[in-house]
Amino acid sequence: MKTEPRLEPPDQLPDRKLIAETILGMVQTRGAGKSICPSEVARHLFPQGWRGWMEVVRQEAGKLQRERKICITQKGQEVRLEDTRGAIRLSSPPPTH
Repeated sequence: MKTEPRLEPPDQLPDRKLIAETILGMVQTRGAGKSICPSEVARHLFPQGWRGWMEVVRQEAGKLQRERKICITQKGQEVRLEDTRGAIRLSSPPPTH
C-alpha cells in the first residue's frame, strides 16, 4: 500500500524541498510539451486542505523558474511568476542549444 507524504499543517513550515522535488518529478513525468497545474502538486502532497498550500507551491515554482528548472506559462505564454495573477501552468524548460 502506498502511503501519502505527511506534512505539517499550513500554519507550520512545510518541507519546501519535498514540494520542489514533487514539482520537478510531476513535470518530468508529464513529459515535454505538456504542463501541470500547481494544484496537482498541492492535491498530491496535501489531499486534505490542499488549497491552503497553493501559495507555498507557487512560491516553490517561482524559485524553480528562477533556477531555470521549470517554465511557467499563462494562457500559453511564458511569464515570470512575479508578474502574474490567476491560473498558471508548469512545464519543463525548452531545450537549450
